[in-house]
Amino acid sequence: MRDDKENLIVKLTFEFALDIIEFSEELELARKYVIAKQILKAGTSIGANVREAQNAESKLDFIHKIKIAAKEADEVEYFLLLCKFAKTYPYNPILNDKLTSIIRILSKIISTSKG
Repeated sequence: MRDDKENLIVKLTFEFALDIIEFSEELELARKYVIAKQILKAGTSIGANVREAQNAESKLDFIHKIKIAAKEADEVEYFLLLCKFAKTYPYNPILNDKLTSIIRILSKIISTSKG
């Protein structure tokens, strides 16, 4: 059963997903459809996997789902870097800062859960 008390990573990844939705819409307005779709899918998947981990059947299942969230976060980081360095793409450095915090927290959760 899910514990609905305040959970920092659930909150951060949900807020990040909302930011990603807005950024993907900005990319679509700039006619950057392929990257917009990739960022939208991976960026919203982080929070979905974190939330799913809250209902994990075991500690190993929890770690597995958090690792999937971390992989999705790495994918988003890659696409944000593409946006940063591509001359004709919009870029939002705040998204990168938020993502860096999320990646650090996910890494800490994984290492703590394994220990």
